[in-house]
Amino acid sequence: MTTGQPGNPRPTPTDDAPSRPAPTRAGDPPVPPASATATSSTDATANTDADRPTRADDTPSGAAGAEGATAPNGRPERDATKNDIAKVGGRKSATKRGSTKGAALKGAALKDVAVKDAAVKDVAVKDADEAEGTKADDADGPQKANGDAKPGDAKPVEAERWEAFASAPEPRPSRLSRVARAVGRFLVHEWTLATLASLALAVLMTWPTLRYPRYTLPQDTWDPSLQAWQMAWSGHILLADPARLWQSNTFFPELWSFAFSDTLLGYAPAGMLGSGPEDAVLRYNIMFVLAHALATLGAYALARQLGAGRIGAAVAGVGYTYAPWLLAQAGHLHVLSNGGIPLALAMLARGHGWSLRHGYRPERRHDGWVYAGWLVAAWQVSLGFGIGLPFAYFLAGAVLVVAVLFGVRRLKSGRALPFGRRLLVADVVGGVFFAGVGLLMAFPYFKVTELHPYAERTIRDISIFSPPASGFVTAPAESRVWGGLHEGARAALPWHPEMTLLPGFVLYALAAGGLFFSVWRLRHRLLLLVGVLVTMAFAMGTRFFDGTFTYVPLFEHAPGWNALRTPGRLMLWTTLLLALLAAGAVTALTDRVRELAAQRIPSWPGPWLRMATLLPLLLVTLEGLNATPHPVVPAQPAAMRAAEGPLLVLPSNQSIDQHVMLWSTDGFPDVVNGGSGFTPRQLDDVRRVSQSFPDQTSVDYLRTFGVRTVVLLRSQVPGTPWEITIDAPVESLGITRQDVGDAVVYRL
Repeated sequence: MTTGQPGNPRPTPTDDAPSRPAPTRAGDPPVPPASATATSSTDATANTDADRPTRADDTPSGAAGAEGATAPNGRPERDATKNDIAKVGGRKSATKRGSTKGAALKGAALKDVAVKDAAVKDVAVKDADEAEGTKADDADGPQKANGDAKPGDAKPVEAERWEAFASAPEPRPSRLSRVARAVGRFLVHEWTLATLASLALAVLMTWPTLRYPRYTLPQDTWDPSLQAWQMAWSGHILLADPARLWQSNTFFPELWSFAFSDTLLGYAPAGMLGSGPEDAVLRYNIMFVLAHALATLGAYALARQLGAGRIGAAVAGVGYTYAPWLLAQAGHLHVLSNGGIPLALAMLARGHGWSLRHGYRPERRHDGWVYAGWLVAAWQVSLGFGIGLPFAYFLAGAVLVVAVLFGVRRLKSGRALPFGRRLLVADVVGGVFFAGVGLLMAFPYFKVTELHPYAERTIRDISIFSPPASGFVTAPAESRVWGGLHEGARAALPWHPEMTLLPGFVLYALAAGGLFFSVWRLRHRLLLLVGVLVTMAFAMGTRFFDGTFTYVPLFEHAPGWNALRTPGRLMLWTTLLLALLAAGAVTALTDRVRELAAQRIPSWPGPWLRMATLLPLLLVTLEGLNATPHPVVPAQPAAMRAAEGPLLVLPSNQSIDQHVMLWSTDGFPDVVNGGSGFTPRQLDDVRRVSQSFPDQTSVDYLRTFGVRTVVLLRSQVPGTPWEITIDAPVESLGITRQDVGDAVVYRL
């Protein structure tokens, strides 16, 4: 018999019942009293829960009567030890042998079964499906003594029994806690961490740019002063008079003067904040750092979209942004502002469901990413054509290649790859928008070449800036690691600021390893290698077989290409392709390390192996350390703060005029001065005639242009003709003269 207590879920043998069949659940049919067949005992046992071990004492044995004990309530006490199970097994063996003793005890077993049958006869029969999962002892305890149990009685009692063991329900989170959790998830998201890491790395790798951001500029104070003025002018004029955007306050009275060089127009929103030279310098330094951060994030996003792992993508981002050759471009923000290129490519690839590692996956298409990609591409072009024009040609070529591949696939298979109307609309709208922005940006430049045909570049200009092959292994002086070691190699270059094109020896090594060990397919590796070699050939300009098959055809036939005078800047594309090859190699390394760490028992080397995968990232970062000088920007002369325009600042030359442009951000008066990629002939004439200022000829000439004020800087006159005439009387010329600070102000 079994006990009716919930704490004793299993039956135990007693003295008067040497062997019993397995206990039954409340819903099981009564156990038959006959023990002549072993089938009934087996069936009763099979109805118990699956997680309960089957008893081995279905066949009665006389040995149990001597060892069992009877409780006061007439039920056997439980003794579920392993020895009992072993004994029961022995009894079964004895029964099967048919011993005389086992036969004698069989009657007592039958009697016990009959008593047990009477005890369970009054239990209501429940459906087997309702009682599934409930143990026999769980249903035995709550049975009513008078045998009046009903089918629904067991379930509520059982629920109450286990209610104490149930876990407490989770409290409903408050609105504040839900917001906190959402913020926490956002902060630990991969792209949040990647963005923050890119920003932190940009601050460190460009240091000390932000040490004195209002007073110093990276590399030199000439081109950075010009570009600081460009951002300030675009932001100012778009708020004050957008129609005058291309008619800037410099190069007075020239038309379309804002298009005399790359404009950085995409940074105009930043130019709307602050005013004056100090704010312009601060703005430039902030955008200088942010440009590095965006380039790192963009290259990281592209590598991740193509299928690289996190560490491999980080190597690509750092290698692309902090390649040693770019340190020589620290004074050219329009060259460093290249992060929109990889970012736009990553967005377009994401929107089209394509990656280098997994190919085309139509289920991953998303037209929103396509719109975003074209928008970022248009923004990149708005920063300038020096970097944007090759990017535009690349996008046009990519669209053409993809269209051809889709057509070939359709001809071969008889059916087209799934593309979708929404994706097609996104590409058409985005492409038209991109082309529209490009044309609007190009129109002023066409006007400039129409008004100043001598501004067009020639093949001879290209030859001056075309680097030799040795430039690909020569680092600029701004490289902290290689700058001093490569001083002799730089001296052999005709124009080393544009010819030191080392992308990094570590990047070279990782890319070479990526040709043999990579997550990219072999054909993709070979295509990347071809891209590296082709872009290098283009970057050499006329040095590669005189450019007959590379740069010269583009220069002569591709619209706008003849405005690009520095072929070496195409090294940007070489660096990007090398970075992707390196990302494939590092990703394969990290995947292999992960597999090795998982196979090791114990896995104690795992953390060390994973840390070893950070070594390529560390080496690429160290090779990008800079030794860039940060000179102090010349302060704005007090005479210019109250000077009435149009005005001319003397002496006038390319370098000083770029400072004058920066000083003019205080109120943006019209100034004759200006510095750009070319010098208008009218400005040349002004500089030539004003060499004798103040005299009647120069005064009359300046009056014909509408010049009302001339500011002569004493600090700049030593060694110039004005060193003698600066203190000469001017009453006979009909003009006035006034000393203001370190300058002399002439009012015409």
